[in-house]
Amino acid sequence: MLVASAMGAPAMTARAQETQATAAAPRGLTEGVAALVNDEIISTYDLRQRIMLLILTSGVQPTERNLPQLQQQALRSLVEERIQLQEVRKQERKQKFEIVPDDAEIDRQIEVLAQDNRVTGDQLKASLAGGGVDVQTLKDQLRAQISWQRWISGRYGSRVRVGQDQVQAQMKRMAAAASQPRYLIGEVFIESARAGGQAEAIKGAEQLIAQLQQGAPFAGVARQFSSAPTAANGGDAGWVSASEEPPEVAAALAQLRPGELSGPIPVQDGVYIVYLREKQSGGEATMVSLKQAAVRLAGDASPEQIAAAARSLEQVRAKATSCADLEAAAATVPGVTAGDLGEADINDLSEAFRTAAQGLADNQLSAPIRTPVGLHLIQVCGRRQSGPQAATAQEVENRLYTQQLALLSKRYLRDLRNSATIETR
Repeated sequence: MLVASAMGAPAMTARAQETQATAAAPRGLTEGVAALVNDEIISTYDLRQRIMLLILTSGVQPTERNLPQLQQQALRSLVEERIQLQEVRKQERKQKFEIVPDDAEIDRQIEVLAQDNRVTGDQLKASLAGGGVDVQTLKDQLRAQISWQRWISGRYGSRVRVGQDQVQAQMKRMAAAASQPRYLIGEVFIESARAGGQAEAIKGAEQLIAQLQQGAPFAGVARQFSSAPTAANGGDAGWVSASEEPPEVAAALAQLRPGELSGPIPVQDGVYIVYLREKQSGGEATMVSLKQAAVRLAGDASPEQIAAAARSLEQVRAKATSCADLEAAAATVPGVTAGDLGEADINDLSEAFRTAAQGLADNQLSAPIRTPVGLHLIQVCGRRQSGPQAATAQEVENRLYTQQLALLSKRYLRDLRNSATIETR
């Protein structure tokens, strides 16, 4: 839904809520005017409210060190939203049709947002109130986001053309990268132009990483701080290959293990933070479905005990003709247990199991295999080739369309900001 993608699931953790009392009155702010945007006032109350909403939805904890960053991010967001709404309302008057959603529609979107968070609308509002946030602050943010998305889609949606040559070229690049490792990542991009320069972007990234390491949810941080198009999806960039990423990001990904967070990754126009969720080796993998029959043995079992276990397993070998009857055959031999080992990449098996599985036909039982916990027979019940699923042409076209629309939106907003009269206090 639009609201879910625009706002995402608020990170309303108990830890975040407990800090709201300290964040309720950020130091250095007094009542008055925080900024003027084309003569429209952003009050210090508006700014305080947005800081608290940002804290509540991102899970970032306010500290003496990061409070200036939170204030700057909140003020930048408010300024951009004022510029966006001013432009949309101007176009409403010019085009003679409504773009900005009314209060009833915003209320419905809040209900949808609450459902996405598995709470009721009243519970969501109570959670905001518990964090010191007036629900109107959330409404104002949603109104600006929805209005801008509508206007951009209406202005550029029919003009964006993704040709089949572009789709085919992208699919060829993806096919060429199929042998490369692929990474399932989340990303946060701090744009240097918005942060006040590359040094400030690096500093901001370092502060966000510290918060993420302390438990702030990655998706919440991405939604509130990232300038990448993926921010609307909580930073979820999906599966990517090294060739699809900036060289600096690709180099960092190669060093990460699943579950690890990168340090700041400076690139030409900003700084990335990436979180590696999963990694797939390049090319196809052989997946095998296995069963086993086993006799438990201690690591220091005597030769006589090992020989007795081997004789028991040979009885099972003589009776089991397929995977379907392995358990039944094992049940007739005292001391032998059998079960399903599930499906696994053959390269992830232990060396002894992998060597045996590679030489077995389907339904064939291996010779006894000694491990520290027993003596085993393994049986291959099926195998298949598996690899990263290739995107369809429609998926590639949709991705390219979204990227082009996001770029046009970014340029449009940049031009509006450059021509606006903005005064901060």
